[in-house]
Parts: sequence; C-alpha cells; structure tokens
Amino acid sequence: MPTRREPEDDPDAAFWNRAARAYSRSAIKDPAGYERTLSSTLDLLSAGDRVLELGCGTGETALRLAPSIGHITGTDVSHEMIAIAEARKAAAACPNATFTVANGCDPPRPDASFDAVLAFNLLHLIADRPRLLESVARALKPGGLFITKTPCLSEMNAVIRLAIPLMQYIGKAPSLSFFTADELTREVTAGGFSIIDRTRHGSGRTDFRVFLAARKPGP
Repeated sequence: MPTRREPEDDPDAAFWNRAARAYSRSAIKDPAGYERTLSSTLDLLSAGDRVLELGCGTGETALRLAPSIGHITGTDVSHEMIAIAEARKAAAACPNATFTVANGCDPPRPDASFDAVLAFNLLHLIADRPRLLESVARALKPGGLFITKTPCLSEMNAVIRLAIPLMQYIGKAPSLSFFTADELTREVTAGGFSIIDRTRHGSGRTDFRVFLAARKPGP
C-alpha cells in the first residue's frame, strides 16, 4: 500500500487529491508530442538505470518507462494520485516500479542514489525551484541526468495568463510559477547542471513546453 504521509509544507496537496480521479480519466492532449518525449527520455537512459520521477501523478509515464530501465521510483504530494498509480502498477504487473507520497524537495532514498531524475509537468508548480534543483542534485549520482518537460507559462497566450488568477480564486487551478524557457534554462544551469539537450516536442505551431536534459558534474 502507498505511504499516506501528507507533505505538510505543500499547500497544493489537497488540490491534487481532489483532482486526482478526473486527472486520471483525462486524455493526453498531444499524444504524438508525448511519444516524442518518451522516446527522447529513453534515448538518454540505460537498461540498468535507477530513476526517480518527481510529481509522477497517476504513474502513467513511470509505467511506460519501467520496462526499459532497472527501477523507477515515482513520488507525488497527492496520496490520491499515488493510490491510482499503485492500482495501475498492479494491473500492469510491473515489478520494477515503486510509488510513494513525498514532496519533490524530500528525496525518498539516500543521497546519490539515482542515475536520473525526471520532472514532467512539474516545475511550473514549484515556487522554490532552486531548492528543488538542490534536492535533484543530491539525489543524483555524479554524472547523473536531470530530465524535465515543463510548461513555460510566461510564453502562453496573454488571455490564458490573465485567466489563471480567476481559476485559482475559484479553486480550479493550483499555485503556479511563470517563467520563459530561457529563464528556466538559466535556473537549471545555476543549479550546477550542464544542459545537453533543449527542444520542444509539441505537434502544433507553438509549444510552450520545453524539454530539457541536463547533467550533474561527474567525479
């Protein structure tokens, strides 16, 4: 059974607990772009890698990646999300995936335990990204990879940006952070990582979700 420890320092856990069931039923908006992200991620991983996914949600991506790597640990602040991930893991009979409730800044294993840390659709939900990046660096082995695909909300349509505060006021959106792809790239670099890939995988004319892969310094 998943751990039911609620991360006390994350005020948005309750929002994601309420949203979990509807989120699990929602379709991926850009399936082709999602597949490109999975493919690019797998190209960077090796068969024996131990991987940590922060903000794993209902476990869909972790379970897609699991057969190609050594082990994946998925964490999320929402115990409802983790419960759905556990049910999906059982249905998929996937022995090399583990799911647990945890804050992204609180790695579930000792330092330098992972070959790669993933954070998909997460960084725009994190107010203190420097702290998160410090946590990622601690979790990674020397030379390990940080891979993220993140909405850069400052690049979105202005009308949508203006609507977000109203959605938050009525409880339809969590806390959000605004940045551009360039600003996020600078933050990751300032965290001590070297960028090895930066691209966009969206199928449409515009894509405000940037894919970044960055390496922690080696020994």
